[in-house]
Amino acid sequence: MKIAILSRNTKLYSTVRLVDAARQRGHRVRVLDPLRCYMRIAPSDFTIHYKGRALADYDAVIPRVGASITFYGTAVLRQFEMMGVFTPNSSDAILRARDKLRCLQLLAREDLGLPSTVFGDNPDDTADLLAMLGDPPHVIKLNEGSQGQGVLLAEKRSASQSVIEAFRGLYANFLVQEFIREANGADIRCFVVGGKVVAAMRRQGREGEFRSNLHRGGSATPAQLTAAEVDTALRAARTMGLNIAGVDLLRSRRGPLVLEVNSSPGLEGIESATGVDVAGEIIEYIVRRVRKRKARKL
Repeated sequence: MKIAILSRNTKLYSTVRLVDAARQRGHRVRVLDPLRCYMRIAPSDFTIHYKGRALADYDAVIPRVGASITFYGTAVLRQFEMMGVFTPNSSDAILRARDKLRCLQLLAREDLGLPSTVFGDNPDDTADLLAMLGDPPHVIKLNEGSQGQGVLLAEKRSASQSVIEAFRGLYANFLVQEFIREANGADIRCFVVGGKVVAAMRRQGREGEFRSNLHRGGSATPAQLTAAEVDTALRAARTMGLNIAGVDLLRSRRGPLVLEVNSSPGLEGIESATGVDVAGEIIEYIVRRVRKRKARKL
């Protein structure tokens, strides 16, 4: 099987692991920088060139598209889709998950547990907006942030108003959420592949840090999930249309709450913490799906 991986860096842990997992299973794999892919779009004629040569005959493409290149990266992925190449996460699903506001709206429609969230634009509405949310602390986060960047905790209402004013001054889109104190600076990363949670870890923020991201010095240990947590993670991934997803949950008094659904979850933290061959699970899932597609065409 011929597999492409869309990644800007061939040396990233996740990219290296996917390449190794594919080759160990006898597949041909090539890493493509999405920003070096360029396309021709014409009626019934979709082509992609890469460094002067046409890309053809790929069975599957695995998107590892960073947030900073979402627009162009998903356009390249969409072109592969138009060429009939299988991808575990479609371009539309990635776009849904990248927009935090849209993601939360879709999850809420499916009655999944979430931290209460407010969103507004006009400065004249800030006081009532915060009243809709309730008493502080408040978590204020940029709509396009990642790895804990652009996420702030405001302990007082005046602090919330100041941060909101600052973000508005930067013309940034942001959300304001309730702070789940009982989570104690920890969350659960559930790694979903093909409708199964194949691995889960508990991430704990360092002392005095409410964000649990490993990139910010958090620690990780294997997590035992409840039936409710498994169900929530699977429903969240399904709602976003993602076959590969990192679903982050908070443990609260009212049950599991979805914090975020990540369409390109990293492999290093989850594999190190759990010992699970997540890269292998991804490759095997893709191979099964491609073979089923080919069998249906026969």
